[in-house]
Amino acid sequence: MIRETVDTSRTPPTWASFLRDWDRSLRAADHPATTRYNYLLAATQLCGFLRTFGHARSDAGRDPLAVTKADIERFQVWMIETRSASTALNKHKSLQQFFSWLVAEEELDVSPLARVRQPRKRKKLIPIIGEDETRKVLAACDRRTFAGARDEAIIRMFVNTGARLSEVADLTLDDIDMSLDTALYHGKGAKDRKVRFGPKTGRALSRYIRMRALHRGAPLPSLWLAEKGAAHLSDNGIQMMLRRRGKAAGVEHLHAHRWRHTYAHEWKRAGGDTGDLMVVLGWSSDEMPRHYGASAAAERAQETQARLRIGEDV
Repeated sequence: MIRETVDTSRTPPTWASFLRDWDRSLRAADHPATTRYNYLLAATQLCGFLRTFGHARSDAGRDPLAVTKADIERFQVWMIETRSASTALNKHKSLQQFFSWLVAEEELDVSPLARVRQPRKRKKLIPIIGEDETRKVLAACDRRTFAGARDEAIIRMFVNTGARLSEVADLTLDDIDMSLDTALYHGKGAKDRKVRFGPKTGRALSRYIRMRALHRGAPLPSLWLAEKGAAHLSDNGIQMMLRRRGKAAGVEHLHAHRWRHTYAHEWKRAGGDTGDLMVVLGWSSDEMPRHYGASAAAERAQETQARLRIGEDV
C-alpha cells in the first residue's frame, strides 16, 4: 500500500523544489508509490547529511546542483558505517536516478555519481523457512477469529505463491478468482501476472472472504482489512503481524521475503525450470534466480559431496 510522504519540511527551498519536480516526473512515468518514497527518501537523507556534515564552504547542503563526487562518497561511507553496505547500495541506486534526472533536465552536465563505485554488498544465504516452522506459525492463527482467518490466508499466499510483500498487500477482492483458484499480482515495473494457488490456500481464502463480508470494511476494494474499523491492512501492518505470529510460534526473524526465498529454493531443488520460475515470481533479470537459488545450490552441493565421499576412502 502507499507509504507516507517523505517529510521535506526542513529541506532547504532549492532541494525541496527539485525533489517536488522529480516526484512529479516519477508520477508521470507511473512509478509505484513505494519506489517514489524510497527514491525521495535517499535524496532527502543525502541533503540532511550534507547540511550536518558538509563542508562549511560548500553549497551542496542548500543546492543539489553543487553536490560533488566527494560528497557522494562521504555519504556512502557514512551509510555503511551507520547502517549497512546493503542500505548504502540501495541509496546509491536511488541517487543515481535523481542525478540522472537532473542531467536529463539539463540542470547538470554530468552526474556526481558518474565515477562513484557502488558499495559492495556481502552476499549472504537468506535462511529459508522449514515446513515445521511454517506449520508452527499457521498453528498460531486461530481461524475461528477474523484476524486468525485473515492471517492464515495471508501466510498461505506467501508460502504457496512466493509473492512479494507488496504484491500480497496490494491485492483487491477483484484480483482473486475463486473459480479458477488464481490471484492477479501487480508486480514491480507495472508488470501484472496471474498465479495459481493450491487447495489449502483456496480454503483459507474462502474462509476469510466469508468473514470479511460481515466486516465493517467490507465495501472497501482492498482484500485485506484491519481487524478493527473500516480500514485496509497495509504492507507495514502485514510485517508487524508476521513478527507477532513468529514470536508466538517461536520462529525468529520472520518476514515475508523468507518464504519467497524458500519458494525459489524448493523449486530449484526439485529441478524446476529457471525460466518458468522467473515467470511465476515476476523476475526479468537472470541474476535473480541465481541470487534466490543460492541456498538450494549450496544444499545440492552438500548432498553431492556426501554421496561422492571424496577423500573418505584413503
